[in-house]
Amino acid sequence: MRHLPATTPNPNLLIGSDTSDDAGVYKISDDTALVQTLDYFTPIVDDPYMFGQIAAANALSDVYAMGGKPITAMNIVGFPVNTLGKDILADILSGAAAKVAESGAVLAGGHSIDDQEPKFGLSVTGTIHPDHILSNAGAKPVDVLILTKPIGVGILTTAKKKDLLAKEELETVTNVMAALNKDAAEVMADHNVHACTDVTGFGLLGHILEIAENSQVGITLSSGEVPILKRAKTLAKQGVIPGGTKKNHKWLSNRVEYADSINDIDQLILCDAVTSGGLVISVPETEGERLVHALANRQIEPAIIGSVTNKNKGRVSVS
Repeated sequence: MRHLPATTPNPNLLIGSDTSDDAGVYKISDDTALVQTLDYFTPIVDDPYMFGQIAAANALSDVYAMGGKPITAMNIVGFPVNTLGKDILADILSGAAAKVAESGAVLAGGHSIDDQEPKFGLSVTGTIHPDHILSNAGAKPVDVLILTKPIGVGILTTAKKKDLLAKEELETVTNVMAALNKDAAEVMADHNVHACTDVTGFGLLGHILEIAENSQVGITLSSGEVPILKRAKTLAKQGVIPGGTKKNHKWLSNRVEYADSINDIDQLILCDAVTSGGLVISVPETEGERLVHALANRQIEPAIIGSVTNKNKGRVSVS
């Protein structure tokens, strides 16, 4: 990105790339702004229909993390049709279409190329009022952080590649990834949320660090309160750790302060590279429990996992 020429400032570009936010936001009128995002990746599950569902949920999540409502989506496809066949591609597209429909958005089309390795994702456009945008730069001291999905996704999907997961465990992690963040976004719209992001490739700690840096606050993460998928810790102890998780851990090593009680396995889990994770919501402490209760009423299992302070700005401490 640093090699790109500087863009001419535009007052209508409300959120660009400066804060590494989940989506760009462009104002088109006094009461409407467009939320725009794009995401795609290679298959992480064998079932093509579920791969489509996960890819769609992952792309849609960026709009939800900004507080927006998805309205249109377009498919992005790289696929070896002559090798894998059209039926598999049709299943991927069907899974994504069903998830887009569940979000209330409209699938408007897409583009495909012949590629040796299958890749799939979507570009998504949403809308939001310019005064109600959420970003990762709005957290304030005395906020608490709420997480809406468990972590450990990368570890379990890596275990699947090694045939180490039972059928029920695979179904659990697949359902976690395929679940939309729609309900969580609708609930938080009724609360005084200061900041939000979703948990994806940089892991929980990586995305929380972005909140700390961009909001210029300190964040204390309570590792014991973070929801983790069953067997993730056991598998991590067995060495089942994705390469992306190890890279996250190395990248964060000089940016995160760990208490002596947080061992290497615990650190790696907190850095685990996630696909289609939950939202991290920064909300005033006085509203934290009320938001947790409201989320739980929508069949979400949220947890208060940390707090925001005015000390150690731009840093994360893990206890």
